[in-house]
This record gives sequence, C-alpha cells and structure tokens, in this order.
Amino acid sequence: MSGNATPSSTPVKSTGLHIGDAAPGVAKKDPILVAHGIKRQFGGLTAVDVAHVEIPRNAITALIGPNGAGKTTFFNLLTGFDQPNEGDWSFDGKSLKGVPSFKVARMGLIRTFQLTKALGLLTVMDNMKLGNTGQRGEKLLSSLIPALWKKQDAEIEVKAMDLLTRFKLDAKHEDFAASLSGGQRKLLEMARALMTDPTLVMLDEPMAGVNPALTQSLLDHILDLKTQGMTVLFVEHDMHMVRHIADWVIVMAEGKVVAEGAPDEVMKNPAVIDAYLGSHQDVDLGAVTGRITLPETK
Repeated sequence: MSGNATPSSTPVKSTGLHIGDAAPGVAKKDPILVAHGIKRQFGGLTAVDVAHVEIPRNAITALIGPNGAGKTTFFNLLTGFDQPNEGDWSFDGKSLKGVPSFKVARMGLIRTFQLTKALGLLTVMDNMKLGNTGQRGEKLLSSLIPALWKKQDAEIEVKAMDLLTRFKLDAKHEDFAASLSGGQRKLLEMARALMTDPTLVMLDEPMAGVNPALTQSLLDHILDLKTQGMTVLFVEHDMHMVRHIADWVIVMAEGKVVAEGAPDEVMKNPAVIDAYLGSHQDVDLGAVTGRITLPETK
C-alpha cells in the first residue's frame, strides 16, 4: 500500500465467539464449519492431522502457520478438492464427507485459490457468468430452446455487472481475463465466488502477489463480506493484515492445530512466536495496509 493511501475505518471485531478457554479445538458458540479427526497422509507423510476445529459463524477467521503446515491441504479437504484418509466434517450442520467440490460450492461453501483460476481465453463477463449456479442453458435440451434460458441469462449478466462494478472491474467486462493484472485476477475470482451467493467464503492467500495499490481494495472487500452476513476463513502470511481484520486466529504447524484465539493473544503465545512469528511479532506495520494510522513521532 502506498504511503498516501486513505485509511479506511477501523473494522469492528467480533468477540465472545468461543466457549471456555481459547485453546486448540475450543468449542464455538455458533460454529458454521466443524471438522473432527481429519487426517490426510501422502505415503509416509502426514500432511494434516487435525483433532478438532470449529469455525465461528459471521466472523473473519485467519488460518496461519509456516510453509508446509498443511493449511492449503486442509482447505482442499474441507471443500471437496481432496478427501482425507479419516475424519468427519460438516458445514451448517450437513456432513461434507465424500461430497465433491462442485456440490460443496452449491451448498454455499465457496473458495478461491492462491494461484487464481480465471479462464484467460474467456472475457471477464463470461468468467463471472460461469460462477452462477442453476443455469437453465446448461442442460442439453434447454440449450436448444433459447426462450427457456434467455431471460435468466440476462438476469445473471445484470448480477455479474453489479458485482464487477463493486469490484471496479466493470470497465474490463469485455476484456479477456488473461489481460488482467495479478491483483485484478484476485478481485475477479472473489467477485465470481459471490455469484453463488455463498454463506462461507474461504480465501487462500488473497494478498499473495498483489500489487500494493490493490491491497486496500482487497481488504475492504474481505471486510464487506462479513458486513453482508457471510463468514470468512482465509489463509494469509501477512501478520499485519491478520492482526487488523481477523476476529479469530487458528495456527497450524506440522499438520496440527497448535493454537487458537483472538489475534493479539495468539501473537503473544510463546509457542506461536517460536514456531512461526519469530522476533518481529511486535513490529506493527498495520499502517501499510491502510487499516490503521500510527501516531506521529515527535
């Protein structure tokens, strides 16, 4: 974020999300996603071994940890892109065990990827329209009768344009997605995810490779998801972003959940500092994200 960026208002944090002491596997008052006994092995390597974890509803939860901690693999398991060797997990009270990724998305749990999945040879608008579910024109017989799907297609296009306008991509709706910058592709992927009207949005390193000029926009959109009643779970290495927008933090190391709690408390945890944060955990560069302003030095 450039130094002259206009700071946004300080986000309102959700509190009172858990029951009892904050510790790995602590129960939440209103969990939307619950995973129990999840284990994923690749040969002799155990990539994920999560005893129990719950994601609080209508809150922003950060999943942090060193490279190789199992965060993205855990994301893949929760969203049906991979299946664990053992364990159970549920979304909004419904079991996701054995449910393929496209059905998980239709249930209201949607995800983005660290490396964006925009289809470069399609226009930005076509990428958006692909994100909408239940399209009548997708069926072979209906596709041959335009009268059955034309009206719905027009409604989908209006919805897509509204989202593109919100994400400041409306001027590029006729451009090929391949022409977008890395940050614009991140915005497109987030906007496309909202075409499904999700309940839970999972973001895998949303800030990775993003030009600082777009950091503020992405942060604001993530905060907007919560304001609009959605739950957010995101993987991120930028601890300053985590500190200033997350309501709850879950820490993974070597495939296990090793700590949970409010951001400020987790970042004071000696085990977390030793395993991940290192000696710079107290250096607050939150002003770089535009979410806060630091007092002037005299």
